[in-house]
Amino acid sequence: MAATWTVSTMERTLTDGDLSDVVTVLHWQCIDSETVDDVTHSGRCYGTVGLEAPDADSFTAYADISHDDAVEWAKSALGEEAVSQYEDSVASQIELSKNPVQASGTPWN
Repeated sequence: MAATWTVSTMERTLTDGDLSDVVTVLHWQCIDSETVDDVTHSGRCYGTVGLEAPDADSFTAYADISHDDAVEWAKSALGEEAVSQYEDSVASQIELSKNPVQASGTPWN
């Protein structure tokens, strides 16, 4: 299993000095799933991460940002340790779904 990272929304400042459409915040999620005996077990973490001010020399125009760029920026801003922790959390959610330790309900249903 390998977790999938996505960025669903990018917040941006329309004008920042000489730059336009400067991405400041990324809304990300990390998901994975595993199907066992026709039952799909899934895990998900999501959040936001702020970005540092861009370097004008290496600035990427908003219209030219690819999804892969955004995911790379989100992971970089979070840091390797946090990325690993989120991926571990997703894996743990899947494992817990496959092997639950709690249940709820009523005995008369």
